[in-house]
Amino acid sequence: MGEPVHGSAPDIAGKGIANPIAAIRSAAMLLSHLGHHAPAQRINNAVDEVLREGQFLTPDLGGKSTTAEVTNAILKKI
Repeated sequence: MGEPVHGSAPDIAGKGIANPIAAIRSAAMLLSHLGHHAPAQRINNAVDEVLREGQFLTPDLGGKSTTAEVTNAILKKI
């Protein structure tokens, strides 16, 4: 089981404002640990691309996108 270092952030659960990137990168790290390096790299590359483009960012990163919008943008890049 993997979890971002910051924990699960129950105080903002269900509000759509949580930044999903740490959880997504944690999943990529777990895949890499299990020997699935190529899928892990695809995930990390997708996250990097979304961050670089800056169109889909959560409020903590200066954007206005929801958790779901950021996640969907990353999924589309994979």
